[in-house]
Amino acid sequence: MKRLSTNELRQTYLDFFQSKGHAVIPGASLIPENDPTVLFTTAGMHPLVPYLLGEPHPEGKRLVDVQRCIRTQDIDEVGDSSHLTFFEMLGNWSLGDYFKEGAIQMSFELLTEVLGIPREMLAVTCFEGDTDAPRDMESAGYWKKMGIPEERIGFLPKKKNWWGPAGVTGPCGPDTEMFYWVGEGEPRGNPATHDKEWMEIWNDVFMQYNKGADGKFVPLKQQNVDTGMGLERVAAVLQEVPTVYDTDSLGKIMAKVRALADAEDARHERIIVDHLRAAVFIIADGITPGNVDQGYVLRRLIRRAIRSARNLRIEHDGSFTPAIAEAVIEEYGSVYSQVKAKKKEITDALSGEEQKFGKTLQEGLKQFEKVTGNAGKMIDGLSAFHLYDTYGFPLELTKEMAAEKGLSVDEKTFAAEFEKHQEKSRAGAEKKFKGGLADHSAETTKLHTATHLLNAALRKVLGDHISQKGSNITAERLRFDFNHPEKMTPEQIKEVERLVNEAIDADLPMAYHVTTVDGAKKEGAIGVFDERYQADVKVYAVGDGSFSKEICGGPHVARTGMLGHFTIQKEESSSSGVRRIKAIVSGGPAEIEVAQEASH
Repeated sequence: MKRLSTNELRQTYLDFFQSKGHAVIPGASLIPENDPTVLFTTAGMHPLVPYLLGEPHPEGKRLVDVQRCIRTQDIDEVGDSSHLTFFEMLGNWSLGDYFKEGAIQMSFELLTEVLGIPREMLAVTCFEGDTDAPRDMESAGYWKKMGIPEERIGFLPKKKNWWGPAGVTGPCGPDTEMFYWVGEGEPRGNPATHDKEWMEIWNDVFMQYNKGADGKFVPLKQQNVDTGMGLERVAAVLQEVPTVYDTDSLGKIMAKVRALADAEDARHERIIVDHLRAAVFIIADGITPGNVDQGYVLRRLIRRAIRSARNLRIEHDGSFTPAIAEAVIEEYGSVYSQVKAKKKEITDALSGEEQKFGKTLQEGLKQFEKVTGNAGKMIDGLSAFHLYDTYGFPLELTKEMAAEKGLSVDEKTFAAEFEKHQEKSRAGAEKKFKGGLADHSAETTKLHTATHLLNAALRKVLGDHISQKGSNITAERLRFDFNHPEKMTPEQIKEVERLVNEAIDADLPMAYHVTTVDGAKKEGAIGVFDERYQADVKVYAVGDGSFSKEICGGPHVARTGMLGHFTIQKEESSSSGVRRIKAIVSGGPAEIEVAQEASH
């Protein structure tokens, strides 16, 4: 095997697929744009949804990228050898170009010939088939053709080898996953027979169906390939280290944690490394700790890291989290310039949250003393849960402190209260994030277009300092966040509404053209000009572009008159220095045309 550093592996992947005709495109922000289904970008496919649904991509039909991702559904697994909340996903894409055979050939070539992984250390799985779609013998056949023996090919159900749809309806299909042997002795079986002994490293998704509202799976006209390789996991394989935390990049951050610690505990060391690396990247993408949405997840990650620091007897007076952040920035700043550019914002936010949590813990300690004063021999589960929910005390901390006083904790009642809390959170999330990534209905397309008109109108009324800080669209309404230091006056809100409706009433044509990032800047298009690889972009113009000209992936309506009437329902604070508008459109046609590329 080639012993590559993490940085070398990242570049090798991009270079390989570029040599196969793929355009290198930039990874997107961790904060999804116009996607109500998730708080964070959890996979490389999120920013590419419009193109997977048929919108032409400015860079063509073959793409490759590195996407930073956040996933918190396995947060309690973090601390083992391979789970991470923040990770980098390497992905290659075919938008109606090559399909199963091409994807599998390139995956096998990269793994065995470029990276030098022995084929006997690899196994794969394919979809086993059900009433919706047949057993994927096609993929299995291509793997056999590549030299993977039959005993290394497993078949698994939808839960394991099927992707999507992201919402109730939309693109979906079988996938084939690649695994590396991590068990004892000689490799044997496959992940269907020896699950724990094989570690997943890559996933090729074959989007070949569309699930309709009637629940039926219909073959797609444009069949796509969507892949994802875990950078950290493959780095661990190539560097022949036992865990992702022992790779060169994470190992340097781990060394910083150990230098500060006065106790040893691998699980808590790993939690700190993972959670604070995630926090650095989330803050770099514009989020600060808070009580809702992404801010709440960020706060939870920071506080979990601080609780682990307590277990390692690390001082946490406001200097601990910034020290770890500096190690993260030093390691990743050369690849992700935004973390280096925002070093002060990152360390200030972490220090502030660390100090705030320190005060909360002190209050919790006072509450703990009150509880134990009336506890008899056992702390009741409701009080233990209150310490967790209000003061951030995990059950383990309460049990540890109770044991010091010769007390036990009613864990059964705590578990029941915790489950109620989880159910409430899940129900709230389902209600809040209903819909799906694939919801590019007439209504969401109208509202997406309306955000362009709103953005332009805000700049005309409030000033050119206005820029988009977030956007969330469902079929019912749009939510638009923008930077502004003060509450808008009723007169300003009315004037923004008037300008948007004036543009709608003018029934202006809307079209896009493809240009370079520099070209878009020169022509005055607005957008978030992140550090990116060389890439072309789409610029959508309303009319002659004098009202609105903005970088965006689409889709949008062909004429503004299709929007109907625009109404601002609410203007409020989102966070410090950021305002939020909620608005609707009504009365437009049920059927719309989609904006096309401008004719030259």
